[in-house]
Amino acid sequence: MEPTKYIWMDGEMVPWDDATVHVLAHALHYGTGVFEGIRAYETADGTAVFRLTPHMERLHRSAKAYQMDLVWSVEDLNKAALELLRLNQLRSGYLRPIVYLELGAIGLNPTSARVRTAIATWQWGAYLGEEGLRNGIRVRVSSWRRFSMDQFPNAKATGTYINSILAKMEAVGNGYDEAIMLNADGQISEGSGENLFLVSDGIVYTPPISAGCLDGITRDAVMTLLAEDGYDVVERTLNRSDIYYGDEVFFTGTAAEVTPVREIDDRPVGDGTPGPVTRRAQELFQDAVSGKLTSHPEWLEYV
Repeated sequence: MEPTKYIWMDGEMVPWDDATVHVLAHALHYGTGVFEGIRAYETADGTAVFRLTPHMERLHRSAKAYQMDLVWSVEDLNKAALELLRLNQLRSGYLRPIVYLELGAIGLNPTSARVRTAIATWQWGAYLGEEGLRNGIRVRVSSWRRFSMDQFPNAKATGTYINSILAKMEAVGNGYDEAIMLNADGQISEGSGENLFLVSDGIVYTPPISAGCLDGITRDAVMTLLAEDGYDVVERTLNRSDIYYGDEVFFTGTAAEVTPVREIDDRPVGDGTPGPVTRRAQELFQDAVSGKLTSHPEWLEYV
């Protein structure tokens, strides 16, 4: 990670090295934080953040789910994010807003802990590698299960990513690029940090939110773009065998963007190369984030 000059913390632009958290912060001990991942892209009209407002709206929903009193409005956070990109002189980059509990409580009742809010930004390339974007990645079905929907709300919370971390480490430690996580019922949920799509006989499938996956903002964009392009896009429960038999599989996410999967559990997906629907999804997504797509100008918010 390449440091930038400033991190926004509760209304102040704080130098990178000074943006610290106390060792007794509640979030450090118990995972009481919610966060977002957002990307900014260089376009012909300047730097633009992709779907900034929906991300900040989800941050607010996540904070509400965990009963964190977020005092900064969506508009406040948008303004801070754009200003941070400008001050850090980033033409493109990654934004990480986080709301977390700091001092004031220790133990499992955090009601007296102070709620803090921060936004950091830095340069970040392809999460799963440039080679992965071009030619696809190797994945394995993890032995670690996704937390079930009845155990936590559909919020992007720090503490609920521990199983995803274990799944990612297991996959990489065994020579794979990424993991696919099943839910408690043994159905496909998502990757360790990405939504999953399957293409079979020209139809694009993705697990429903009830399968335990995050209600991804990039997922929603790709579903919209493919549907508008004439594809049938269907939310459907997927079993493990479905992903073995599918013609194409790809991941979506802010960090992963649209990444093809070429192999699952040592079995090639289709002919082992990214398929035409995956390539079309990549093309449409890149056109959207770069400002070349005219159908959704509301998705870009300019610095």
